[in-house]
Amino acid sequence: MTPTPTPAPIRFGYGTNGLTDLRLDDALALLADLGYDGVGLTLDHMHLDPLAPELAARTRQVGRRLSQLGLDVTIETGARYVLDPRRKHGPSLLDPDPAGRAVRAELLVTAVRVAAELGAHAVHCFSGITPDGTSPDTAWQRLTESLAPVIDAAATAGVPLAVEPEPGHLLSTLADFHHLRRVLGDPSPLGLTLDIGHCQCLEQSSPADCVREAAPWLRHVQIEDMRRGVHEHLPFGDGEIDFPPVLDALAATGYRGLTVVELPRHSHAGPDLAERSLDFLRKALPSAPDTLLPAGGARC
Repeated sequence: MTPTPTPAPIRFGYGTNGLTDLRLDDALALLADLGYDGVGLTLDHMHLDPLAPELAARTRQVGRRLSQLGLDVTIETGARYVLDPRRKHGPSLLDPDPAGRAVRAELLVTAVRVAAELGAHAVHCFSGITPDGTSPDTAWQRLTESLAPVIDAAATAGVPLAVEPEPGHLLSTLADFHHLRRVLGDPSPLGLTLDIGHCQCLEQSSPADCVREAAPWLRHVQIEDMRRGVHEHLPFGDGEIDFPPVLDALAATGYRGLTVVELPRHSHAGPDLAERSLDFLRKALPSAPDTLLPAGGARC
């Protein structure tokens, strides 16, 4: 009989893709000052550019700053134009050009190395949109082949690779994640990024039920408000999600990674939304006293 996971403190982070108008150091200081436990660090030209010179030295500098501020980190790879200034999220792991797929895979391998240096709890990624004229079988074959070196790198580094079901992508649902897992032979480094808003958008189960169903594979969590059938990341209270049951379910899973606020289109109001979001989430927490760490408390 599988034991019930011990309720875990929910540790909140905020994504730097929602703070793109701030320098990275300023963004990290803001989040620490507000009381966040960590940061979802998107590798992009304005925040730890993965393609600029001296990445290793710059990564060590960021690591020192995270340590000074007491922030944990996860590495996110959803930068829109970091590889191609003309194609959003291009090239993807599904690109018709093998060289393009290799470039994306190499970026993810680089993200794994950065994550290992920073002690990140996971590297987030997604499949990409199926190109026009590409059959589902071909798209899945490209995805599995492209991910192979990334999974190998993750295994070597000891950093989980957390694939996100993304509306409109080849891998868009929890069922798709399980299909990928089975096709790849269920490799131990492969886990799941669960976006709570995406559950509201297109999963058949409620967001809270999605959390419970996904629990064994949870390696990273993103959170925001959203409406059914509309893929638009919204500030808390502007959508349809009932958050207390979601956070209750999340605490019950025993998940100990970061739960990162994901508002990539709201950088113009990033500092204000970061403050408001943490206040909202804290008020929505389960009432059990061990679900929120006190200031200065020990972190897992």
